[in-house]
Amino acid sequence: MFSFYFMGIQQDLKLAILAPVICAIFRLVFILVYRPKKNPLGEWRKWIECFRYGFWWGMDFNAYVFLFSMVLVSIPAAFIPAYYAIGDTVRLAGLMVYMVVIYTAFMGKMIFYFHFHDTFNTTMKLGRNADKKNLADIFFNQNHGGWILLGYIPYVCLCWLMGSALLNLPSINYVECGALWSQYLLNTLIFLGAIIFFYWVRYGGTLNHRNKPEWDEVPTLVKADIFMGKATIDDLVAFELACKREVCDSLRHDDSEAAAIMEPILSEKLASGASPLEMFKHRAKGARIQKPKHIFFLLGESHGQSPFDEPFHYLHLMDASMRFRKETNAVVMDNFLPAGLISQPSLVSLLAGIYDADLELNENKDFWYGTVPTSMPLQLKKLGYRTEFWYGGGLNWGSLEHFAPAVGFDRCHGGPDFCPPDSPKTWLGVYDHIFLEEAARLIQKADDDQPVFHFIYTTSNHGPYNMSYEKYGFDVEKVMPKAPEKLKQNHKVMRQMAGIWYADQALIHFAEQMREVYPDSLFIVTGDHTINMIPYKCDVIERHEPNQREILLTSFAMIHPELTKEILNGNTIGGHMNIMPAIIELIAPKGYEYYSIAKPLTEAIDHVVTPYCWMTKDTLGDYRYSWAQDLRVSEKLLPVEQERVMFAEERNAWCELTGWMVRHPELLGDAGVGNKI
Repeated sequence: MFSFYFMGIQQDLKLAILAPVICAIFRLVFILVYRPKKNPLGEWRKWIECFRYGFWWGMDFNAYVFLFSMVLVSIPAAFIPAYYAIGDTVRLAGLMVYMVVIYTAFMGKMIFYFHFHDTFNTTMKLGRNADKKNLADIFFNQNHGGWILLGYIPYVCLCWLMGSALLNLPSINYVECGALWSQYLLNTLIFLGAIIFFYWVRYGGTLNHRNKPEWDEVPTLVKADIFMGKATIDDLVAFELACKREVCDSLRHDDSEAAAIMEPILSEKLASGASPLEMFKHRAKGARIQKPKHIFFLLGESHGQSPFDEPFHYLHLMDASMRFRKETNAVVMDNFLPAGLISQPSLVSLLAGIYDADLELNENKDFWYGTVPTSMPLQLKKLGYRTEFWYGGGLNWGSLEHFAPAVGFDRCHGGPDFCPPDSPKTWLGVYDHIFLEEAARLIQKADDDQPVFHFIYTTSNHGPYNMSYEKYGFDVEKVMPKAPEKLKQNHKVMRQMAGIWYADQALIHFAEQMREVYPDSLFIVTGDHTINMIPYKCDVIERHEPNQREILLTSFAMIHPELTKEILNGNTIGGHMNIMPAIIELIAPKGYEYYSIAKPLTEAIDHVVTPYCWMTKDTLGDYRYSWAQDLRVSEKLLPVEQERVMFAEERNAWCELTGWMVRHPELLGDAGVGNKI
C-alpha cells in the first residue's frame, strides 16, 4: 500500500517541475518582448538573480502542484488500486487546469503592461465598472485577442506532452526493510519529508515563513533595474499582490483614527461631527482678468506631456497644441501631475475637488444625490455660470448620468445623444472631431448671453486605434517626415501615433473655433492622464525605455487674452487640483469664499502630492514602488532612486479626507438637479 504512495509522490515531484519551467519561459518572453535590451551580455548576474529569485518567489503558487497532486491523487491512490491505475491521467488533467491559469495570467500581464507600462497593480480593480464592449474591442482589435484564445490549444497540447514525458522518467524503487518497525519508521519519514519539502519549497528554500521571498528582498542588483525588478515577479504572484493591496485603507478607520491621519493637512483640530472640508475655505485675492463669458475646460483623453518634451518635438504628435501654446497669452506648465493614473479617478477628482483615491466616487450612490463644497461646477455656478458637461461617450459610462448632475452640472450632454445617429464611434464614444463640431454648434445655438462653464471630455485617443485616420488628414510623410523608418514601417504603432495626432488636432480646432466666436473666453487644456505615447522601440530616441515623467505627467495650458506668464508666479510644477482654485483666483472678486484642498497656480507651489505620486521642483516620485527620479527632460535614461518616499503623511491624509467624506454621506450637500439633454 505505501509503495503506491511512494511511487505516486515521485510522479507528483516530476510534474511539479513543469510549472516553474513554464513560468521561467514566460518571464523570458516578457523580457524579450518589452525590455529594450534583449540579451544578458554584460549583465549575466542580473539576469541570473532575476530568474533565481523569480523561481523561488513563484513557488509560493507553483509548490501547490505537488501538494494537490499528493493529496488528491497519491494518498487516496495508495488505498484504491483502481484509482492508482489512472493516477497519472488525473495528475495530468489537474496540472492542465493550472497551466491554463498560468497562461491566462501571463497573457493578462502582457496586455496590462502594453497599456499601463506596469505589471498587475490595483488599477485592474477599477476595471469592474469599465465598458465591457470597449474592453472586448481593445482585446480583439489591438491585442490580437483571437490569436491569444487560439493559443490555448497548442499550449495545452504542448504542456500535456511535456507532462507525459516527465511522468515517463524513471522512478526510484520502493525500499523494503526487514523489520516491521523500521519499515513503518521509513514510511513515516517519507510522508513527513514530503510535507516538509512542500513547505520548504513554498517558502522559497527555507522553512521560516518570515523569510519568504517578497518585493523588499528582491536583490538590489535586479531591483535597481525597474523593468527587471518587475520581471522577477511571477504573474500569479503579481496578480495576488494587486488583489491583496487595498485601494484605500481609509474606509476601515474610525473618526479618531482618521482625524489623526489627517492632521498634516488640517489647520486645526477637527470638531466632532464637522466636515474637514470646512478647513479648506479660502478668500479670493481679487480678479486678475475680466470675467469671461465662456470658460472652456478641455480634458483630452490621454493628452500627455511627453510629446511636448524637446527630444520628441520632431514627431509632431502635438503640432496643434504646440501652435496654441506659442501664443503670447498662453501660459504653460511642463511638469503637471494628473489626479489619477487612469480616466475615472482623474475626471472625478477634477470635478469633485477632492482626490477620488480609487474609491470610485462616481459609482457611489451617495454621490449621486449630493456633493462636496469643493466641487468645481458647484463653485463656478455660485459665480454666476451655467455649468454644462460634454462627453464624447454615453453618460452611462462611469454612471456620469447620475454623478455629473449631482456634482453641480446644470446640463449634461453625451455624444451619442446629440450627434447624428449615423456618427462613427468607437466603444468609448463618437469620433472627437464630430463630437466637438456638434458640441460647438449646440453651444452657439443655446447662447443666451449668460456666462457658461463648459467642461468637455474627449474619447478618441484610446486603443484599439482602428479609426480611418488618413481620411481625417493624417499623412505620415507630411506629419512626421523625419520619423525613423522603423517607426513608419510599424503599422500597429503608427496607428497609435495617428490617433494621438488626430485627437490633438480635433481638440485644438474646437478651441480655436470657439475663440473666434467668443474671443474673451478662458481655455484650460489638460489630459486626464497619459499613456505610453512615445514608441521607444522604434528608435525615435537613443534610449529604449521611458523616464518617469514620460509615464506620469499630463499636459497643461491655459489661454485668455489677458493672461501673462507672470500669472503662474514662477511656478514650474502643478497638478490637476491646482486648476480649480486658479480659475477662481483669476475671475472671482476680492473676498469671494471658495473651497479648495490645493493652492491655486497663482501662488507659489513647492511640491505636489497625489494618492499615487509626489513631485518637487526637481524630483518625481512614485508611491507604488517607492521610486524617484530627476524631473528634468533628458535624452538619456535617468537613474532611479530606490526606496525614496517624500510627503507620505500628506499623501495618506489626502486619501483619508476622501474616505471621511465617503463614510459621512450626511456631510454631502445638494448641488441642484441637472437636466440631461
